[in-house]
Amino acid sequence: MKGRLMLLATVLVAIAVTVATTVVLLLVEPTAPRSEAVRTGALSGGAVVALYALWLNDRRRRVEEERHALEGVKVADERFARSVELLGNEADQVRVGALHSLVWLAGSTPRYKQTVLDVLCAYLRRPFDHPELRDGSTGAAGESDPEADRERQVRLTAQRLIADVLPWGEDPDQRIYDLDLSGACLEHFRLEGRRIGRLIARGARFHGITRLGQLEAAKPVLFTDACFLGRLDLRLARLDGGVSFQRTSFADEVALDRATVATFLDISTAAPAGQLGTFAVGPETRIDGSVEGWALAAP
Repeated sequence: MKGRLMLLATVLVAIAVTVATTVVLLLVEPTAPRSEAVRTGALSGGAVVALYALWLNDRRRRVEEERHALEGVKVADERFARSVELLGNEADQVRVGALHSLVWLAGSTPRYKQTVLDVLCAYLRRPFDHPELRDGSTGAAGESDPEADRERQVRLTAQRLIADVLPWGEDPDQRIYDLDLSGACLEHFRLEGRRIGRLIARGARFHGITRLGQLEAAKPVLFTDACFLGRLDLRLARLDGGVSFQRTSFADEVALDRATVATFLDISTAAPAGQLGTFAVGPETRIDGSVEGWALAAP
């Protein structure tokens, strides 16, 4: 109904413009041929109709773009829901495919990035047991557990994909993303050079080498009650939001060369037996716990 009224109004305006233009031309130039005045008036009226047609086409284009955008959102939502559902599938190949589908969605639909990271972290927080990880070793030829072996590979894929999603290097994405790995069982975990917001790893168990070199954390990094069963690499890391090692245990050496921390440093735990380099502590950084045994220095 509204479209019909608009069309009727446009026709009436076009007729009025045609008549008015013709009358004005005849009054201004009475000696001019009447046919020329009528033709010019008709062209003026036609211009009004043409402008309306252009406006109508542009409106239809915008409506079509909005419809496509809504369809894209619907498809993305359906794909996300389906991928999350497949993470519970019994087949490890299906779970790996679901993880890759989620990461593809994070790349194509930026609004899903934090949500996808939350799902990947939630997957890694699930209870997990493997014969080779029970005593903290990763290379022992212990008892075989095929099901645990397959799940181990899925979890390693989830760890790698977390690093792939996070911005690093010259990535133009300046947003910061949070990770919650509380209580997770992680193996050869690495976030080298990544930019993050908050990292929560309370009670997490880190097997093998944990590589956090050149990590940039804008918010607190919390390793409270965590256990590093292998080497921890923090070289050149920038922990601007602070870090907590409260009740954290270290079974191997910690590489601190040129790592910096600001805001706060909680070292309420036994210092690592082997430390490479020093931890540069900002001048206004709050330090909790005893500094005895820790290789701390001014930046």
